[in-house]
Amino acid sequence: MVLKVLAAAVSAWLPSNYYVHVLVAIGAVVVVHAFAQGRTTSRERDMHARVVLITGGFTPLGLTLIQSLAERGAHIIALSQKPIDDPEVDLLVTLLRSTTKNDQIFSEECDLSSPSSVRSFCSRFLTGKDQRLDAIVFAHEYQQIGSLVSRQDAVLDAKIRQDSSLATFLIVTLLLPVLLVAPVERDIRIINVVNPFYAASAPTYTPATPPSNSSLFRQEGWRALRTAVFARHLQRVLDALPTGGQVPKTDENTIHVVNEKVQKSNIVAVSVCPGISRSDTIAPLLNAVRAPGRSSFGMTLYILSQPLLRLLTKSPASAVQSVLHVLFLPTPFKSTPKRTGANSTTTDALPEEVLKAGALYRECAVVNLRVPAPGSPRQQQMNASEDSKEPPLVDDGELGGVYLGQSVWESFEVALKEWEKSNLGAEDQGRGDGTTSVDTESG
Repeated sequence: MVLKVLAAAVSAWLPSNYYVHVLVAIGAVVVVHAFAQGRTTSRERDMHARVVLITGGFTPLGLTLIQSLAERGAHIIALSQKPIDDPEVDLLVTLLRSTTKNDQIFSEECDLSSPSSVRSFCSRFLTGKDQRLDAIVFAHEYQQIGSLVSRQDAVLDAKIRQDSSLATFLIVTLLLPVLLVAPVERDIRIINVVNPFYAASAPTYTPATPPSNSSLFRQEGWRALRTAVFARHLQRVLDALPTGGQVPKTDENTIHVVNEKVQKSNIVAVSVCPGISRSDTIAPLLNAVRAPGRSSFGMTLYILSQPLLRLLTKSPASAVQSVLHVLFLPTPFKSTPKRTGANSTTTDALPEEVLKAGALYRECAVVNLRVPAPGSPRQQQMNASEDSKEPPLVDDGELGGVYLGQSVWESFEVALKEWEKSNLGAEDQGRGDGTTSVDTESG
């Protein structure tokens, strides 16, 4: 009786001649949603006893990443802008420990907008008892900076972008020495998470900062592309270091580095783009984030467009898949040789998919992005100089080539000095007028 009533109601509401149209529409929605969510990594990795340092750990993507890694047994160190005894931070850490059944989740205070705070954290880590690091994930640069629906200070947004990238550069340079002296068989990864607008700046990219009146997408894309170029050049520097004793030892379950062109260092630097996330990309674009000065119009628009956003943009769980992919992919010296028979192996066979050092990943695959390579006679002369003490860098032509990478690196060094100088001046001024320093959270 109930089924007859239900069938009659459906027939009255939806005539039978529309059944095919409805089924096609539902199928199209399912296909579009599946396509928009992107690929899911097919890899898996036991993360027990592995230490992962995460910046931006208390963003939607960062929290999802912490949960995913903690469920696999990883030891997590999440950097927080707020003090570790802040109620919000304490609640989130406690909740993550409870839901993942992993007590090895810790937060450390580090204001990434302050070079002295970054140096303070790195100093605490380097002087601590345990200095092990298996991965550093810079997730703080993924979140969108700047809005389309409200007028914001373009100069201030540019400063936030610059400070964010300089914090990445400073942490890498401060922690790199402890990574270089780690056991050579340890698999170490440096992962830069970038926003999805990098393609907007690729055709005309130069190390020079784009003008403040340029489009928001171009400025965000320039920041993302600069980080990707830096990661590629960092890998060139790592590969150019002396290799004596740096080739990892092998055992019966692993193979040697398949080719010197594939990997020369046990430290791998890569960039990864999680795609367009409604929480980390769309919400900041509409200024619908939980922060002072948020837009009521943007919040309303964000809520009303939820059906469309849930169809066309990624959830944090989908966005994190590419980050997990580059964390789980084996590196050449950790890959397993293919089996040619029931009980036999051969080291001559091509290995399974391995992580490409220095590459940019998106949707769990390498992005072949063309970036114009600048002509630099001065850099060529420097590299060709016989009395140069720096190791030669091979110009592979990827992401603008070695000269663009050197230009980005040098621009970071110059900007870092200015950043620290301005921060020191602000601290002196704060101490002089009795106000708190830049490292002190206001609550």
